[in-house]
Amino acid sequence: MKSLREYVLDADKRGVAIGHFNISSLDALWAIYNAAKRLNLPVIIGLSEGEEDFVGREQAVALIRTFREKDNYPIFLNADHHYSFERVKDAIDTGFDAVIIDAVELPLEENIAVTKKCVDYARKIGRDVLVEAELGFIGKSSKILDEIPKGVSAETMTTPEDAKSFVDATGVDMLAPSVGNIHGIVKTGNPRLHPERVKEIRDATGVPLVLHGGSGTINDDFVECIKAGIDIVHINTEIRVAYRDGLKKSLQDNPDEVAPYKFLKPAGLAVQAVVEERLKLFNHLS
Repeated sequence: MKSLREYVLDADKRGVAIGHFNISSLDALWAIYNAAKRLNLPVIIGLSEGEEDFVGREQAVALIRTFREKDNYPIFLNADHHYSFERVKDAIDTGFDAVIIDAVELPLEENIAVTKKCVDYARKIGRDVLVEAELGFIGKSSKILDEIPKGVSAETMTTPEDAKSFVDATGVDMLAPSVGNIHGIVKTGNPRLHPERVKEIRDATGVPLVLHGGSGTINDDFVECIKAGIDIVHINTEIRVAYRDGLKKSLQDNPDEVAPYKFLKPAGLAVQAVVEERLKLFNHLS
């Protein structure tokens, strides 16, 4: 089976994007896996620091390995938004396929230093681990928001010049820029993305780009940004909302049900439906 790096490069050549979906539970993992397998597409499972602590680092690696080896299927595990070298190192040592060092709130020099430290460590371990970094603040919470997070605006988007300098200084494999995207879903509507900025950054850096904060984005913006150079798209808030709403309806419809595997099933199916639709869009499937 090809490596995650090879799948990312293949997606780039074909003008599609790999879907990245976060989990907090086994039923959500099954839902994402079933959606990807139904469409025969590679998929990335993400665990933020909080999600990783809840699921278990070693347990998550073992689960993904089981799915991958049993069906020889391209499902990969990413340490999403890890905020220190120590947490990134732990994820690499445990067996994650990719890691994200998120030091965007540090001064630029410190961001570069910790990112390079993560890259250097990943290069030494004897297996291929993709290292991604974020440049440009897009907020931090994968939840429903009343307004756009403070510090996020068109004026604070990542510039091609800054992106090139950052990639050259750190050697990261992938970059997550700020191009109008935000984490979470704003009740009044998320801002529009800027595919022209995506293209400028891709042309300047030459590395695959990752779109964080994909939840709440309109379909046309996804399509244009993927054309412009986005190779991975992160979705989290949308599937959290789908899971919550599916579970809420299940409990309302079946108030006497006490078997978790029964009342949780509609929540998983709701997640699967969202993942299928997003994967179709990212891969130009009808």
